[in-house]
Amino acid sequence: MRAYRTVLHASDERTMLREICDVLVDAGVCKGAWIDLVSDGPTPQRAADWVIAKALPLMAPDGKTLGTLTLADSDPSAFDPAEMAILVQLAEDVASGIDALHQKAVRQSHEQRLLLVDRALRTLSAGNRTLVRCTEEAQLLAQMCRVIVEIGGYRVAWVGYAQHDTNRSIFPMAQAGVVEGSIERMNFTWADTPAGQTPPGMAIRNGKPYVRLDIATDPMLAPFREKSLEMGFAAVSAFPLIVDDEVIGNLDIVARERDAFGDQELAVLTELAEDLSFGISSLRVRARHRNAEKMLERMAFVDQLTGLPNRIRLRERLERAIEHARREHRPLALLTLNVDRFRDINEVLGYRSGDRLLAQLAGRLTGLPVAPALIARIGVDVFAVLLPGADAEQAEVTARAFARALDDPFEVEGARVEVQASIGIALFPGHGVDADALIMRSDAAAFQAKRDHLGIAIFRLDSERENRERLTLMADLRRGIAENQLRLYCQPKANMMSGRVCGVEALVRWAHPTHGLILPDRFIPFAERTGLINALTHWVINASLAQCYSWRERGIDMPLAVNLSARNLLEPHLVERLAGLLDTWGATPSWLQFELTESALMEDPAGALDVLRRMQQMGFRLYVDDFGTGYSSLSYLQKLPIDAVKIDKSFVLGMQADPDAWTIVKSTIDMVHNIGLEVVAEGTETQLIWDSLATLHTDVAQGSYVADPMPADEFAEWNAQRHGSALGLH
Repeated sequence: MRAYRTVLHASDERTMLREICDVLVDAGVCKGAWIDLVSDGPTPQRAADWVIAKALPLMAPDGKTLGTLTLADSDPSAFDPAEMAILVQLAEDVASGIDALHQKAVRQSHEQRLLLVDRALRTLSAGNRTLVRCTEEAQLLAQMCRVIVEIGGYRVAWVGYAQHDTNRSIFPMAQAGVVEGSIERMNFTWADTPAGQTPPGMAIRNGKPYVRLDIATDPMLAPFREKSLEMGFAAVSAFPLIVDDEVIGNLDIVARERDAFGDQELAVLTELAEDLSFGISSLRVRARHRNAEKMLERMAFVDQLTGLPNRIRLRERLERAIEHARREHRPLALLTLNVDRFRDINEVLGYRSGDRLLAQLAGRLTGLPVAPALIARIGVDVFAVLLPGADAEQAEVTARAFARALDDPFEVEGARVEVQASIGIALFPGHGVDADALIMRSDAAAFQAKRDHLGIAIFRLDSERENRERLTLMADLRRGIAENQLRLYCQPKANMMSGRVCGVEALVRWAHPTHGLILPDRFIPFAERTGLINALTHWVINASLAQCYSWRERGIDMPLAVNLSARNLLEPHLVERLAGLLDTWGATPSWLQFELTESALMEDPAGALDVLRRMQQMGFRLYVDDFGTGYSSLSYLQKLPIDAVKIDKSFVLGMQADPDAWTIVKSTIDMVHNIGLEVVAEGTETQLIWDSLATLHTDVAQGSYVADPMPADEFAEWNAQRHGSALGLH
């Protein structure tokens, strides 16, 4: 009965088999008993001194042989038929017990597998929710490891990224279930070396999962076995993370159960690793899109050279600032800073050096201890400064601070560059209530500051009216040149030794169809700034040659002197154009003379010198006009291929009333004569001035005492009426 109770109450196969054998021996049924199962070797025998043995088959209900129950005894008369009948029945019951335990084990194993698969499915579901919620790659990796451990119930999870360094190391990006830093200390590698024969190394190197690895027995895990078993690790699987067809890393999952990672569980976890790879790829694509959007935004709103906001961003911020100022009933100021003569710096140092200068200038402006809301670069050499809450006085203080910031020279390519700026100020609401008006008027004020050499100027409404008129005139002038609305005038010059006319200066007037005759001081300065000066000068030269041709047909051999501006000297094909015009009229260079102001020569001294030398080689006589008002020196004059110097009329007109002016004129004449050049005095308005200039040995006089400007086609008649009479000799 005890043997039956053992079968009925058994929960463990090994225990049941051992106890049945013990019961049979202890009850005296036999001297020895053991059970051999098909799946195992024989159980240990309790006695070996027997002479008889009975082997009873253990048959499962389905007829399958499970093993054998062997009974042994030293008494040959043991196991009579009655006992054998009982023992056969016992063997059948033992077989049924074994089969029942087998079925129970299968059910338990199946249930365990279902639990493990359910765990994996639970992990996959939570992982997919993580994929949806995470917006950053590092966040995704950390959350996925946490989900695998905390929701999935796995012992450890970690993600490593393959490094392409000399050691081909695996850098742990995220981990859960272990102390932070413990994975790093294992120094995993994916190199094809003995150290790389680990689950993560193999998964990365070969691009396929390494799964169901029993930590207690797998040789691959021998280096980590002792420590892993201490920490409750039983099985491990490693999955490759593949993004854009490239293995970027591994996902390792460690379980407490040795029988973890069955086929169904692995299928789910493989899907999880694939989903994680997809999530990484998606976040990277999203990051690239964000970076591209930031780049596009930067390109649209940020100046690439200086890193400052550009004109579009300035306008946007200015509109917001105006709205705020309007609500709060506060003022604001907009400053426009124009870098003076930046084009010249570019041409002398080169455009790359010019860019470096602008970058340095931007750094200096942004480093000032003032608090503008915005500093922007809105043009090649134009910066803007937005000052919320600033009134006129505060704006001027800030403008002066910016001007002072440019006092120290800039170092560019080993050269020290002096930079000055013209700063214009426009104020809300006094000068405009919208962004476009403030930008336009701040720029107009900067133009005024530059034109009038003020450095800093606040916008004036009357200047806007003037600017509009000038803009209209500029548009009209372009048409006027094309439609031949210009008129050639001239003013004679007289030789002071003989008193006779020795040449004329070409002048220009504009016969505007609406405004009548316009003098050159109203349109030439703006023609120079807009580039129309080249077309205007070409018209004057062509008209002068036509006039000289007409005079020569009447027997008048009189040279015409034409003024050239700084822009004319910068025209690449000026000399070739002059040669073409001479050919057109069958003229020689003696028909024309050219006058250049000191300021024009100093804009680009090296370039001007080259152009003048080529013009001299052609045979033109060259004059420096308005001498004394610029910055040229005697040493510079000596280098120029010029023939004469014209003293500015401001000094000549002041000779009688101002002893200093008389001294300047005298010293200039002496100096110019000493270097072998001719002297022409502009502003000879009276007999008294003529006489004074004569005593100083001036060579040529020009002014109303000689003749007022006249239409060029009236010169021949005027000259004929003089009948060759001489000035100053009567």
